[in-house]
Amino acid sequence: MAEQETVRAFLERGLDTSPAIGAPGREPLDYAGLRALADATVSRLNGLGIGRGDRVAIVLQNGPEMAAAFVTMACAAATAPLNPGYTEDEFDFYLDDLGAQALVVEADSDSPAIAVAERRGIRVLRLVADAAGPAGRFTLEAAGEAADASGGGPAGSGDAALILHTSGTTSRPKIVPLTQQNVVASARNIGRALALEPGDRCLNVMPLFHIHGLIAAVLASLAAGASVHCAPGFNVLRFFSWIEEVRPSWYTAVPTMHQTILARAPRNPDGVQRARECLRLVRSSSASLPPQVMAELEAAFDAPVIESYGMTEAAHQMASNPLPPAARRPGSVGIAAGPEVAIAEEDGAGLLGPGQTGEIVIRGANVTSGYENNPEANADAFFDGWFRTGDQGVIDGDGYITITGRLKEIINRGGEKISPREVDEVLMDHPAVSQAVTFALPHDRLGEEVAAAIVLRDGASAAENEIREFVSGRLADFKVPRRLVVLDEIPKGATGKLQRIGLAEKLGLV
Repeated sequence: MAEQETVRAFLERGLDTSPAIGAPGREPLDYAGLRALADATVSRLNGLGIGRGDRVAIVLQNGPEMAAAFVTMACAAATAPLNPGYTEDEFDFYLDDLGAQALVVEADSDSPAIAVAERRGIRVLRLVADAAGPAGRFTLEAAGEAADASGGGPAGSGDAALILHTSGTTSRPKIVPLTQQNVVASARNIGRALALEPGDRCLNVMPLFHIHGLIAAVLASLAAGASVHCAPGFNVLRFFSWIEEVRPSWYTAVPTMHQTILARAPRNPDGVQRARECLRLVRSSSASLPPQVMAELEAAFDAPVIESYGMTEAAHQMASNPLPPAARRPGSVGIAAGPEVAIAEEDGAGLLGPGQTGEIVIRGANVTSGYENNPEANADAFFDGWFRTGDQGVIDGDGYITITGRLKEIINRGGEKISPREVDEVLMDHPAVSQAVTFALPHDRLGEEVAAAIVLRDGASAAENEIREFVSGRLADFKVPRRLVVLDEIPKGATGKLQRIGLAEKLGLV
């Protein structure tokens, strides 16, 4: 029997009475209820003139209603989750760029997106949560009615399911359309990598406007007939109480979240013990996990930490460290876990062999077919069917992939190429350092100089020259940061990722 290729089809995996979507302290929505909600949502959207291929922007706070809205609306149309924290100007850009036909907001929302939608003639749909019912159940309210959508009914495998933008840190954000087939393939890949089963429970603390939470936590759980329990965003002060309420078998987060949890753990010995009793694994993705943090997490929770490698254009996962008893290699993102992964020459002239450093390239059912309305970007991104990730890395003889850095983030100091991640890991070995991010600082003569921002551990102190001496004993002189900035907190993006590009400007160093 062929594997299912649509979001609606894989909702059939769960048993009627098994939990599907939940939240701390709330009764979960079971699979029978989720399927009924999906069918009702498809019918409702069709009745409002919204169907296959139409784009529905979703601006909702994190939680089970956001998860349920994404899943059920993806059964009918192309969903476009947006960060609720955007300004009116940002919403104006994204809603226009997407060509959205509808905007979904909470019933009582006063989001600036509403004014933008009304000005642009985009239909506003109000999501009314079922306060007396299970987590995630909702209805949609809209002013006026419309004829049935011409592309009505459940979406097909080739229809768009999810539309996201790239981060746009160095250029205009690009539109990444992901089909039903793309997102289902990625969800299945994650399920296989983590050996997810119906009894698994995921605690989601990732924002649900980002590929990581949407695919790894929500869709991968549902594809396995398991459950996802959605917290109202990441809050380290409530994390351990959520662990006690949900009793998850796993959670997934970015490294900065893991570090914050570890910093809080000594104050929550009972919560840590509960986590040790219920967690089967901890997953990390969306940024490089320092080996030191991996070791601390495994010691704290007595569970394997599975570092995975993903990006929006691959509908998230590309590689993953395997579960025990196979080897997990700190500093590596593991082995190919879904698409084919290879190393190419950086000019795209051909593929390289084991042990050779070049650009990581991928191809497979989960990979987007191309950026929307951007032939120039597509010409740069694809060659011979391979997608160029923009990451530099190497694959060893056992198939384990190590990322040495983003090509755009590699520091060029007078012709010497430096991987920021290599410097990060040495800085993190210093006993006083809890976080580190190395970045390029413009230099008149060398072009770029090495700089780093660090956060010290609670109660720790260390002089700049002491830390630089520590690094100089472990790295070549040209890799030692010439500028070191000690911060209370390193600036992060909306998903909690540390951002190297533009950091010198953000810190006022140029």
